[in-house]
Amino acid sequence: MEERLQQQINFILETDKLKNVIRRNFLSDDSRRENTAEHSWHSILLAQIFFEYAENKSELDLLHIIKMITVHDLVEIYAGDTFIFDETGYEDKFERENAAAKKLFSLLPGNQAEEYYALWLEFEREETPDAIYACSIDKIMPVMLNTYSKGTSWREANITSEQVFRTLKVLEKGPTTVWNLLHQLVKISEKKQNLM
Repeated sequence: MEERLQQQINFILETDKLKNVIRRNFLSDDSRRENTAEHSWHSILLAQIFFEYAENKSELDLLHIIKMITVHDLVEIYAGDTFIFDETGYEDKFERENAAAKKLFSLLPGNQAEEYYALWLEFEREETPDAIYACSIDKIMPVMLNTYSKGTSWREANITSEQVFRTLKVLEKGPTTVWNLLHQLVKISEKKQNLM
């Protein structure tokens, strides 16, 4: 088999491990915790559905956004999932995930390895319009699941409304509709007592 093709197959087989990375969030029906592959797929779908709400569409590249969302959580294969409200876990999150990104993407042919690492890094920096939109979508998804389920992952960690707003401040830079949605979801979660 051609070396390039074999490298790509090896990468795809390695990324299958993302299905085994279990997150804190439960599915909306509360039947079980979601895995990271499911979260990535759901976020990709939401990015497309909510794209109509982006005020700066002329500055955005939806395919680029989808690529970022597709690759950014792959690092969890080696680094694990860090709960967004885990302040201690966030202290070395970038370093752990950066090492994981370099290791994982090195399985790909050189040009693809560089592209995927650049996509991952752009997402993590949250500076470009595409990255801000992608991060907004990625971060609102767990809020939606916690709001429309029993909020078990929030209840387990005693998460407060103030923590949600402080931790998800990046959403303020994204689509206004998503920022407003966060406020609406928090109100619903408070009424359901999913937030402390």
